[in-house]
Amino acid sequence: MSLKALAFNATLKRTGGDPSSTDRMLDLIAERMKKDGVVTEIVRLADHDIKPGVTSDEGPGDAWPKIREKIMEADILVFGTPIWLGQTSSVAKRALERMDAFLEETDDEGRMVSYGKVAAVAVVGNEDGAHHVSAELYQALNDVGFSLAPNAVAYWVGEAMGSTDFKDLEEIPDTVTTTIEMLATNTMHLARLLQENPFPGLS
Repeated sequence: MSLKALAFNATLKRTGGDPSSTDRMLDLIAERMKKDGVVTEIVRLADHDIKPGVTSDEGPGDAWPKIREKIMEADILVFGTPIWLGQTSSVAKRALERMDAFLEETDDEGRMVSYGKVAAVAVVGNEDGAHHVSAELYQALNDVGFSLAPNAVAYWVGEAMGSTDFKDLEEIPDTVTTTIEMLATNTMHLARLLQENPFPGLS
């Protein structure tokens, strides 16, 4: 069975501005998945007017319903965020808050609409905090119904108070390449398993 991936870029930068380090990390993950035939669509969340709220549709002008459709069509969600003040970006938090609606969107057997979908995390920044940010995202994504494979995070952080960005590196560190390989391989493997053996739900 073929797999389809969706990636959220939760950079604070809109398209057309300065390059985004989160874009570079997501591109590397997408390139690795493509080797196994998985096509990834990247959505830069800051380009869309995602209204505040915790439902799947917050009314006129809300861009979230169309983004939600992309989640429903995908087997894998790669959630990429920069680190700001030691935390996920505000754009990332907005998307997570909107997925809170999944808690109430269940079938007759109690399964959320996100059941069977696999999530992974990508984090970049110039300060410590990658473990804290990935822990926040792991918990939130699992709470709203996504499954996560072992080692489903790839990250890079520069020196504290430094000025070098991931997008500016001439070479990707071997440790980052290795974690991307593990993230992609394990995530795709779990997604295929869940395609063949869906969660049973409540009887």
